[in-house]
Amino acid sequence: MVMTDPIADMLIRIKNAQAVKHKTVDIPYSKFKYQIANILLKEGFIEKIERKFRKEKKILRIFLKYKDNEPMIQGTKRISKPSRRVYLPYKKIKPPKGGYGIAIISTSQGLMTAKEARKRKLGGEVICEVW
Repeated sequence: MVMTDPIADMLIRIKNAQAVKHKTVDIPYSKFKYQIANILLKEGFIEKIERKFRKEKKILRIFLKYKDNEPMIQGTKRISKPSRRVYLPYKKIKPPKGGYGIAIISTSQGLMTAKEARKRKLGGEVICEVW
């Protein structure tokens, strides 16, 4: 089976792991996913990240975070899909869920949150929303 959307797969794996209260989740490694995980770490949605190398496979291990036994990540939404890319100029970037979540945007200066992109006056491809 060929993976058509590895980012959506990553978000779903995290969501499913938190639904059953796992401490960690393993995801096939890529630089892009590692950057997304770093943003989630910086914003306080996850505990920590580790890169593991098993034989030929690289794995990204994400340590999930809970507060009062509730998962920190309540929901995720893939905005830009392989079949339909979504680009926004910086003036149209709005915080998701009335400011309670983050949007991850791929700009010419790398991946960043919507808040950061707006501050730097950078538009780009809206990858996903996390709340």
